[in-house]
Amino acid sequence: MNIPKKTLVILMADDDADDRLLAQDAMHESRVLNELHFVEDGVQLLRYLRGDDEFADRTLHPMPGLILLDLNMPKMDGREALAEIKSDPRLRRIPVVILTTSKAEEDMFKGYDLGAASYITKPVTFDALVELMRTLGKYWVEFVELPYE
Repeated sequence: MNIPKKTLVILMADDDADDRLLAQDAMHESRVLNELHFVEDGVQLLRYLRGDDEFADRTLHPMPGLILLDLNMPKMDGREALAEIKSDPRLRRIPVVILTTSKAEEDMFKGYDLGAASYITKPVTFDALVELMRTLGKYWVEFVELPYE
């Protein structure tokens, strides 16, 4: 019996264009069948999740099954965005993985206190990023049971 492979919509919030491009390349290289969308700051992240403004068309901007969140972004940083997501009954079940350059212990504690599912320091090599994307995709698609509404 052929079971169709599930795909996961991943929304990455990161203000660094190079990091977004590397993540996109790493996702492609990892050969995991996931769909990756991007926003550049916490304000845009919340507009995307709520389907506001330019993100109203859910065929172009589907609800994510996973959010990759950078902490240090302009307008609204990842900590503030995470607090908003986890306080919103319509959004709080979406798992948020903090993916950041910050190795500060207080950032890690605060991230988990705010409801992050995981805290990952960004890999320094492209190969390590490819492996991370492969592992994240496999874990969140094949092993985790996510609530779909």
